[in-house]
Amino acid sequence: MQLNFRRSILALSAASVAAAGLVACGEESIPGNAVARVGDTAIKKDAYEHWLTVAALSQASQVNPQAAQTGEKPKVSIPEPPDFKSCIAEKAKTAPKPAKGQPKPTDTQFKAQCKTEYEALRDQVLQFLISSQWIQGEAGDRDVKVTDAEVKKQFESTKKQSFPKAADYKKFLASSGMTEADLLFRVRLDTLSNKLRESIVKGKDKVTDAQIKAYYDKNKARFAQPERRDLRIVLTKTKAKADQARKELAGGASFKTVAKEYSIDQASKGQGGVLLAVAKGQQEKALDEAVFAADKGELAGPVKTQFGYYVFKVQKITKASQQSLKQSTETIKQLLASQNQQKALDTFVEDFRKKWKSETSCKDGFVTQDCENAPKPKTTSTGAPATGATGTDGGTPVQP
Repeated sequence: MQLNFRRSILALSAASVAAAGLVACGEESIPGNAVARVGDTAIKKDAYEHWLTVAALSQASQVNPQAAQTGEKPKVSIPEPPDFKSCIAEKAKTAPKPAKGQPKPTDTQFKAQCKTEYEALRDQVLQFLISSQWIQGEAGDRDVKVTDAEVKKQFESTKKQSFPKAADYKKFLASSGMTEADLLFRVRLDTLSNKLRESIVKGKDKVTDAQIKAYYDKNKARFAQPERRDLRIVLTKTKAKADQARKELAGGASFKTVAKEYSIDQASKGQGGVLLAVAKGQQEKALDEAVFAADKGELAGPVKTQFGYYVFKVQKITKASQQSLKQSTETIKQLLASQNQQKALDTFVEDFRKKWKSETSCKDGFVTQDCENAPKPKTTSTGAPATGATGTDGGTPVQP
């Protein structure tokens, strides 16, 4: 069922939905049965564990896609911190025999793998749970609402498209570890995100005539077409072959016949040597100069290039043209409106992240870059964040 968990609040950009946390919400204010807190809302540990299982099942189903077809729930074993004993034992048991002369992997190496796998799942789930609170919180602040009827209608529509047969839907629920309530929750988030996007870009598509003219005057070249020439060509390896090809063409042989016999240019050879809509600067320099110096209908060449020797004829010349302001207005209007909307979205995303990250705190062992109490990203010697330090674009727990 194609319902995105964290569909970047309106598909804004890769880093759209991803932050969390309430100002001065220290770890001590997080209830014992929770892993994080966004504003006054605690993210319960049992919800975290449920979605962790969903994420693990999704990962397992990618390895064994047949399971989803049968409704069989894949077997999953989630690495358990901090010791990862079961995970280490499983990896040691299933590890392939090392190549001759190579040492066996150590428990320390297995533990590092288990830790990496667990943290990837953990971060995906926390990003989903945290960002879902951000979306709902932002919707509340902006008085953006979604009714149960709207959610139900969208859910039924998506369900019908994804699962024409009721049996397929039941199999999906069984293999994914999700309930219908989980799916309805995802649809609600998705609908809220879309409504938030609409509220943010509303009115931002207005563009004045003066703005359109200014853009046209500054970017006239974008609305111009250069002179283009349709050619017939024959490309040979040697000058002797090119001379022979030209002689036959001059004697009345067709380009189709001569190209088939002599040309080494496979792209045009099968088309009778046709090369259409050539603009200045597109071909190798020597050929380019010769083509745009030739008269229409003139047999020219051989022209020596790095690819060989060309014999050609200009079949048609399409003069350069300039689209008028009137002709360009609708295109420019749409472009500027889109730019205005994107600027509004980009500004929103930046403010959204700062606002909600400052209102999120996470318990030790569950801290991601979406948490206000997250450590500052490490920087390289150039001052740039180290790879993976942003932590704002992790995947979703499941993509059924």
